[in-house]
Amino acid sequence: MRQYLMEKQNEMLELLERMVNIDSGSYIKEGVDEIGAILMKEYRDMGFAVQEVKQEEYGNHLIIQHPLAKNPKTLIIAHMDTVFPEGTAEKRPFHIKDNRAYGPGVIDMKASQVAVLYAMKALIKFHSKAYQDVLIVLNSDEEIGSPTSKGLIENKAEGKKYALVMEPARKDGSVVTSRRGKGHYTISVKGRAAHSGIEPEKGRSAIEELAYKIIRLHDLTDHEKGISVNVGLIEGGSSVNTVSDTAMAEVDIRISEREQAKPMEEKIESICASTDVKGTEIHLEGKMNRLPMEKNAQTTSLLHMIEDVGVEMGLKVKDTATGGGSDASFTAAMGVATIDGMGPVGGNAHSEAEYLEIPSLIERIELLAKTINKLSEE
Repeated sequence: MRQYLMEKQNEMLELLERMVNIDSGSYIKEGVDEIGAILMKEYRDMGFAVQEVKQEEYGNHLIIQHPLAKNPKTLIIAHMDTVFPEGTAEKRPFHIKDNRAYGPGVIDMKASQVAVLYAMKALIKFHSKAYQDVLIVLNSDEEIGSPTSKGLIENKAEGKKYALVMEPARKDGSVVTSRRGKGHYTISVKGRAAHSGIEPEKGRSAIEELAYKIIRLHDLTDHEKGISVNVGLIEGGSSVNTVSDTAMAEVDIRISEREQAKPMEEKIESICASTDVKGTEIHLEGKMNRLPMEKNAQTTSLLHMIEDVGVEMGLKVKDTATGGGSDASFTAAMGVATIDGMGPVGGNAHSEAEYLEIPSLIERIELLAKTINKLSEE
């Protein structure tokens, strides 16, 4: 299999280049759908059935399964969107330097899209019927919290025994067995404008009200318990000499245990239930949308199977925890044995320095294909 994949490497890199050079940020529906069209054709050419789940605002999702599949045990999840704005691909297109490939979304996660596709090709090539034992979901909005695909993923995870999520492996090649949970809130404050020099007493500062809330929200952070609250974006006011009549903040919440989710929601709602500045109004939107992916007995059992595959390949598979969120949280919360970070190795995701370790592409495709084969025999 490795020899076959090595022979296909240039072909893989050509496909990767084609996809990296398409802007497919979560809010660029046309670009995400262009990626989807490329992958849809590739899978259909292999004989897979592809269902396109249309979306109005974001890109369309794809559900992929072989026509001979009957109640597949394994769910594979990979997202087609990136975090980058329109025009990024033109500014810094795909390129290779030494043994690394660069470009927007190259590791998170367009290389993983190549990996899933060629894992299926390898299984077919070597007459393993394991390609009939997988259901593949390619979604379009993971980078913004999977607002339209969360329900789809949960629906397709029903009855599945395993979930392999194709976020990139960590820089040292580790797969991911636990992730922190994640929430996102938007706080909007309405005040009353007034000239700050002539009649400031008539104003009601939305910024002042928001400041009180920011301090109380940050006080919820408890690093020892794995809880962090970060008000990462604020805006408000119209001029320096005007008492602000509007203010807004976006809040990122991270938790480490499922039991922390509800109390955290209640505390945030309580903080925003009343105002500190008389005459202002406050509106809270958001929720804890991803529960933590906790390492449990099911996850550990699946990890051991992947480790065994690695041993057969001469590869030591390690695992780690990470603070970032992913769609793995959805399947894990449903009790499906889930391993994340099954993609190729790379680093610096979401930045101009994002890269793929090209030698890892072949290795991780082989690991994925042989893992799928092993799971089909369980």
